[in-house]
Amino acid sequence: MELNERAAYLKGLMDGLEIDEGKKEGKVLKAMYELLAQLCDTVTDLDADLDQAYDELDAMDEDMDELEEYVYGDDLEEDEEEDEEDEDAEVEYELTCPNCGAVTVVDEDTLLNEQVCCGNCGAEFEIEFTECDDEDCEGCAGCAGPESEDKE
Repeated sequence: MELNERAAYLKGLMDGLEIDEGKKEGKVLKAMYELLAQLCDTVTDLDADLDQAYDELDAMDEDMDELEEYVYGDDLEEDEEEDEEDEDAEVEYELTCPNCGAVTVVDEDTLLNEQVCCGNCGAEFEIEFTECDDEDCEGCAGCAGPESEDKE
């Protein structure tokens, strides 16, 4: 049942009980019903206003989509395709072997194992992750990525 229907049902129950509005209890119940009826009307009006606002927002969103298509055209579609390709691309990391100096390329899963085997000399080395606290840093050893330590 909707709010207004439930309020009307309550009014019917009150009428059926034949509550004397001359008594204190009757006055209180009548005032409570009137307040409830006003609240139901207000909620119904607010709900209608909210539905209208949602409809207008949906229309504005569609207009913005059309405007973006008109202004950016094919560029917008290309950007979306590039974003999808970037999301699908696997991230790879280059690590320098501390034993022979050869560069080994590993994926993220291998990197997170924190132990890598050099493809050139076969030496195993652990990965130590460090972070640089300097906001203005442009690639020091601490933030350039993982550092490797020789494990023998």
